Order: sequence, then C-alpha cells, then structure tokens
Amino acid sequence: MSGASSTLFFYPSSSSSFTSISLNRLSRFRFSPPPFQSSGFLRARTSIIRSIVSSTQTPSIATMEEDNVGTVRQQLAELFKTSLKETLPEDITAEPLIQASGGKFGSDYQCNNAMSLWSRLKGKSAQFKGPPSVGQAIMGNLPESEMIESTSVAGPGFVNIVLSKEWMAKSIQNMLKKGIKIWAPRLNVQRAVVDFSSPNIAKEMHVGHLRSTIIGDTLARMLEFSNVEVLRRNHVGDWGTQFGMLIEYLFEEFPNWEEVGEQAIGDLQEFYKKSKLRFDKDPDFKERAQQAVVSLQGSKDENDKYRKAWTKICEISRMEFQQVYERLKVDLEERGESFYNPYIADVLKGLENKGLIEESQGAQVISIKGKNIPLIVVKSDGGYNYASTDLTALWYRLNIEKAEWIIYVTDVGQQMHFEMVFSAAKLAGWLPADEKLCPYPKTNHVGFGLVLGDDGKRFRTRSNEVVRLVDLLDEAKLRSKLALEERGRAAEWTEKELDETAEAVGYGAVKYADLKNNRLTNYTFSFDQMLSDKGNTAVYLLYAHARICSIIRRSGRDVEELKMAGTIVLDHVDERGLGLHLLQFAEVVEEACTNHLPNVLCEYLYNLSENFTKFYTTCQVVGSPEETSRLLLCEATAVVMRKCFHLLGIEPVYKAISTVIQSDGEAEKHDANVIKEDEQRIKYCDRKCDRDRKLEVLVAAAATVVLGVGNRVLYKLALVPLKNYPFFLAQLATFGCRIVH
Repeated sequence: MSGASSTLFFYPSSSSSFTSISLNRLSRFRFSPPPFQSSGFLRARTSIIRSIVSSTQTPSIATMEEDNVGTVRQQLAELFKTSLKETLPEDITAEPLIQASGGKFGSDYQCNNAMSLWSRLKGKSAQFKGPPSVGQAIMGNLPESEMIESTSVAGPGFVNIVLSKEWMAKSIQNMLKKGIKIWAPRLNVQRAVVDFSSPNIAKEMHVGHLRSTIIGDTLARMLEFSNVEVLRRNHVGDWGTQFGMLIEYLFEEFPNWEEVGEQAIGDLQEFYKKSKLRFDKDPDFKERAQQAVVSLQGSKDENDKYRKAWTKICEISRMEFQQVYERLKVDLEERGESFYNPYIADVLKGLENKGLIEESQGAQVISIKGKNIPLIVVKSDGGYNYASTDLTALWYRLNIEKAEWIIYVTDVGQQMHFEMVFSAAKLAGWLPADEKLCPYPKTNHVGFGLVLGDDGKRFRTRSNEVVRLVDLLDEAKLRSKLALEERGRAAEWTEKELDETAEAVGYGAVKYADLKNNRLTNYTFSFDQMLSDKGNTAVYLLYAHARICSIIRRSGRDVEELKMAGTIVLDHVDERGLGLHLLQFAEVVEEACTNHLPNVLCEYLYNLSENFTKFYTTCQVVGSPEETSRLLLCEATAVVMRKCFHLLGIEPVYKAISTVIQSDGEAEKHDANVIKEDEQRIKYCDRKCDRDRKLEVLVAAAATVVLGVGNRVLYKLALVPLKNYPFFLAQLATFGCRIVH
C-alpha cells in the first residue's frame, strides 16, 4: 500500500547505548527508549538515530504469468505414481501418500505407502517380506528426477526423500522470474460459491460478523489464487417478518417518508429497536405490521408503497455495510433472501413431485435420516422460512450458477441446519449421495466459534451491548495511530501516511488475531495482545516484511536485474532451510484452503519469518561473497510474505521505522581493524555532490562518541564504500554528510 509504514517497540532495562545495540542482535528484539526517560542526552541520541533512518517504498508484486507446476508434494506424487505402477501387481492400485517429514530421518518428504500396501500384498509375491521390502521396491522403481538428491528407507518402509538443493534453488529463482502464481496449488474445481458475512438489514454489523467476513474473505482469496472462479455471495437478511414493523414504523414516523433522507431516519439500529418496542407493546401496530409483511411479499409492483419503503430501508442499511467492507477491503456481491424468493415455490414443487415433502402438524417438512426432527420448508401458516430460502439458494447455485463447490461460513450454531439442507439436496439428487464415488459438486459448512471478552463470556460493551464492528475498527486504528505518534512519526510523516499506516497495522492486527486461531475454537479479544510487537502477531510480521525490504534497499542493488541475471545457491544449512520452507508455500495454501483453516496459513507465515531470522543471523547478506544469492532469497521471502498477507486480507507495510537502526546480525561479522583503508574512497559523499568528506567524517566521528561507539572503528568504516559494510555503522559514517546537506 502506498505510504504504508510500521514500527516495533521494545524497552530494554539498560540505558547504555552499547547495550541497546547489543540487545538488537537478539532474534525478534527491537530497542526503543522507555517513554519515561526524557533526559536531554536521550533526546539528543534519539534525534541523531532518527535522522539516520530512512526508508523508501518497495514495489509490490508484479503481474504474474501462468506456468503452474503444482506443489512439491504433487510433483513428488507424480514420480511415485510411476513407481507404484511398476511395483504393484495389476490388480492392486494405490495413490501415493506423500507428506513433508519435518526433518525426520534427515529427509524433506516421505512416501508412506509401504505399511498399508503390505497387508494387500502379503502372500501374493515372494518378493515382499514385509513393509521395509515394499518400501525398498518403491524406492528402487522411482524414476530419475533432478528434484531428488537421495532416497532411503527407514522404519516400517518409509521412503525418505531429500530434495536436490540445485533443483530447489532453480525452483525459487523460477518463481522470482515468473511470479508467485506459478506456485498456486492446483484444485479439481473450476467454480465455487463462498457465502459469508450475511448481516441482517436494519441491524448494524457486530463483532460476530467479523469472523464470518474475514474467514470467508480469506477462503475466497485462497480459492482465487488457486485459479478457481469464486462467486462471493452476501446472503443478507432482507426478506423477513421484521420488515413489516420497520415499514409501518417508517409510515408512522414520517408521513412524507418518500422525501425523507438517510439523515432524518438516523441510526437504523435505533430505528429497529423503536419499531420492535412498538411491535411488542401495541397490538394495533403489530396487526398493521403483519399486514404490511403480507402486502410486501405479495406485491410484484416496484412502485407499490410497501416495496418502495422496503427498498429505502435496504439502501440505507446497504450503505452502512459497504463502509465496513471498504475498510476491511472485502469484496462481496449481495444476493439476499429476497433474490431467491421468486424461485421458492417452483423449487418446493419439484421436491414435492419427487415425494420428499410431507405434511406434519400443518407444516410441510422433509424427513432426514438420522435426525430426530424434520426439516420444515413451509410453516403451518403457509409462510416460508430459512430452510425454504436456503434450499432454493442451494438449488440456484448448483443449477443456474453451475457451482461445483459451495461453502457457507457461519457460526457453529447453524451447523445442524445446514447439514439437514445438504441432506435434503442429496435426497433430491442435486448433490451426489456418495462423495467418495463422486466428489463434486459438494457443499461445506465452515463453522466458527465465539469471540469472548476478558471475562470469558461473549464479547460485549460495558453496558452489555453487542460490540459494533465499526467501533471495534475505529478503536484498532486509533490505538495504532497513537503508538506511531508516541514515537515521533507525526513529526516525520504526512497525516495521510500516518492514517494509512494506522489502518494497515490496526485492521491487520484485528484480522490476524482472529485468523491465527483455529476457527472452531472460541478466542478472547484483546487489543493489547493483537497490537503487540512480540510473537505471532500481525505487527511483528508486518515489521519482519518491512525489514526484509529494507535489507534489499540498503544493498543498492537492482533486484529486478538480480532476478534475471543472478543465481541462487543453497550451500549453507540455513539457506537450504529457508529455501525448503519457501517451496512448501503452495501445499500450505492447498491444505488451508481444502480444510477451510486459515490458521494453517498464519502458522506458515510466522514460521517463515522465524526461518528468515535464523538465516539472516547466520548468513551475512550485504557485503558477503554470496550477496547476490542471498539478496534473491530475501526477495523470495518478501514475495511469499506479501502473498500470505494478501490471502489473509492484510495490507503489507514497507517502511521499517524504529528509534534505532534494526539489528541485522551482520555487524558482529565484520572486524573494523582488518578493513583496508583507502583515502580515495571517501573523497566524495554518497550523494555525489563532489564535496570533500573530511568535515563529514569528523561530524560522524563525533556522533559515534554520543552513541558510545569508538570513533576509531567508525573512521575505519568510513573509508569503505557503503555497500561493503554493515548498514548500521555505514549510516553513522555518512551521518555528517547528511547533516551538511
């Protein structure tokens, strides 16, 4: 996002400058002076360091071309499919069982078919003496491939696979050249419907809608990334009995209601409460409201006053919903209950013709095997209900929209309802009776747990009201903005930069705090935890991405040129570890998507940042002989992180802002005493202004005294080109130059 920025804040107990720098060498530790210190020395030191820090926007992911080869697991499965065909008799078939091994037996992946195949092969061939011999045969029949460095058999026939580091490096480089899209998983579905959010008209969106909205949005994004056409559906509640009382109250309060604007009606939630109060206490009003429902649902004339009043109420509500969706950057197409209403009668008639609908106590129902109660599709008063609407919507999505996969994202309390609707659809022949024989089309209910407060109960306001989603987002942005202002960003940034950064961090923190939890569990809502810069939070991860962008910028190299001309080498164990984690991105997306578990992607993203920290701590990047290769690994990590953020609906941050230069694990690797002095190298400053740098070096040396660093060390570092020594001390060396300019 243009202008987006981020910062992390940690407070060490020591006030020593040298201690501050050393503490920053620790993984995931960032120094910031405690707010209660306000001495002139501290202010001077902070001012100096702030002047040193500078960041620029890194380009976002470029347009990606198609060249999808599937996940690593899918590619290995193709190889083992050939091996199994060679190994097994013609009357026995098996699909390869490939999984990441997590480093067991020193391998990257395993083929786990031997155990299950042994029971089927026993007594059929003298070749097989047990699972290990089956594993040996599978390994022996494996075709040669550049992606495999070695294989071995361990335990009860597990075939261990070690990937070739040359192939891994080539695959990562190919992604950098052609775009992350080539790492998209391949799913066996062309079109899907994701039904999510689904608020009720005339009621404000609350914290419960947050879960449905962001979980549904993430599932839709993962499907879209996997080349599935996704129909994002917002099944709003716009056609119920509540509209009778809303319409009648509108007529009563505003006789000239057609001329009344949104401002006059005011808070629609309050409008709903007042109409409900009248409905409950005034029998005459209740009767008029019930008649209004009949008139509304029976009318087909768009100019009918009931239809026009209903349209006005829906439009006001729709505008409020849209404001929330725009803030969350969620795209939805509204297909409310009213959209399906004209189809209900014909759909139910079709079910009746199939003998599925029967009468029970005046209502029309469908009996579902294994359920104690039937599915009511027409109430005893002749009215339709949620079941009749949901069945019709499912019919429409299968038969008109031709969806192969339909996903409903609602709270777990609606699970039984949807199970019965899906069962009725199978009885009607809309869905296959046996998913194993015919997996598509299919339906899934994606349930989620509650959002709790600190008291362990449903998250509510102090007055026990439901927390409005707009208030929650306002608070997240406000807290994020205050944190930025406390660290002096208001003096350095424009109001727009502050505002955009606060939104990116605040909204991202709210989303990530929800998505990182298994959706089926309840979780406790805490601003303090979600806006923390420690551990598995959006703030930490957004900074980690910004830090990688900063490393690339500091190198002074053109990363686009490196992608085309550079070569990745994975000789160091931590280079290889990072490379393997990057390559597993596609299968993680596949798992998260097919199992409807966004937390799997969150866990991958956090582990990626940890893997990068380990790599960066042990492998010098800028100024090393392997600089080109390692810069490309940095870029690959940033690209994958950005895609993870995109799939989670989080805006990435490109500026890493802190009160000291962040540790890189590189400064300790350089001994200033062995750097070759070359007076000519400091003749001109890095801004190419042809100024003699003697004054600049003196000013920089003075700055290091303030910072508690030996000026002899600084002077020697000042003799070396910027790109050849650590950014932290290099910036000190050019600090005087920046002051002069």
